[in-house]
Amino acid sequence: MSLPVPDLMSPENGARFASNLLDWYDVAARTLPWRTSPADRAAGIIPDPYHVWLSEVMLQQTTVGAVKAYFEAFITKWPTVNDLARAETDDVMKVWAGLGYYSRARNLKKCAEHISNELGGKFPDSVDGLLKLPGVGDYTASAIAAIAFDRQTAPIDGNFKRVYARLLEIEVPPEEAKAEINMAVLAAIPKDRPGDFVQALMDLGASICSPKTPGCLTCPVGAHCSARANGTALDYPKKKPKGEKRTRSGFAYVLVRKGDGAVFLQKRPEKGLLGGMSEVPGSDWHKRSAEGDSTMTPPVKGDWRSSGEITHKFTHFHLKLKVFSLEVVDINRTGGWWSKPNQLAEEALPTVMKKAIAAVLPDAFKQRSKS
Repeated sequence: MSLPVPDLMSPENGARFASNLLDWYDVAARTLPWRTSPADRAAGIIPDPYHVWLSEVMLQQTTVGAVKAYFEAFITKWPTVNDLARAETDDVMKVWAGLGYYSRARNLKKCAEHISNELGGKFPDSVDGLLKLPGVGDYTASAIAAIAFDRQTAPIDGNFKRVYARLLEIEVPPEEAKAEINMAVLAAIPKDRPGDFVQALMDLGASICSPKTPGCLTCPVGAHCSARANGTALDYPKKKPKGEKRTRSGFAYVLVRKGDGAVFLQKRPEKGLLGGMSEVPGSDWHKRSAEGDSTMTPPVKGDWRSSGEITHKFTHFHLKLKVFSLEVVDINRTGGWWSKPNQLAEEALPTVMKKAIAAVLPDAFKQRSKS
């Protein structure tokens, strides 16, 4: 039999929930390079919308730990949105290299250009206005509006879903209960501190209300939680059945120039997976079958040597690439360039291509690697 807990939809309980959460956040807030602390906000320091937008784009499907160094690299190189708008796209892709989901970087550049050229360098301060920006969807618009401009809106991320799935004991996957979660958040979000409230929920989900080891006994809003009352926290959130990921396979060809050890690189098409990034020559990535891999078709003739196989996980499929290498004096091949060993770390190479090169040159990315 379920034990009763306060109804989060009532104004009184929603206000109490928010007060408990914010009291905890005032002393336990994470220190993040893009965040304005609750103490600074209380002192009147306003969050920089550029920092909020940049961090939210970077954090899409990426962990906080992975994003910190990239965020700091971006704001060091391009301190304002106008600076980013004037940057070369290739330079943006190079600094982004290794963070993954490369369409985000292309949209980031387009959005910066739009804000700088069409909006005088100022971000819209409403969800509707933010949704008109290139590459900004519902969640990102809501997060920027709340955190940067203190709008009462609910950016429902993975932490929100997990916290509210437990608070309300939601019996379906959170993706199917977005409206219910949204209503519960809006019932509690205070008029005076929406930005802090949103970030407090994010911190709660990232620390105490964690996926596998929730700290229910120390939770600041535990009195409002149905799952804590019934000892069922680990039963939530409900999960969708996972489909089996496909596996694709192909070849990567690492050409190394005699004398200086430079590696031949080329640019991927602007559209599609890893669009606009640098790569070593390779085959198409075919679906793996019982017959094995696709036919090996190296870019130039020669005595190619096997350097083993690398694997990489994309969101929707796994990739296995057989890596081959060839040392040459030079090649007569258009559409590419040679990158010397001390330049490779600065190239716009996605992680999968770094793995392919490292299979041939193990020390290529040991220094200054961001992946």
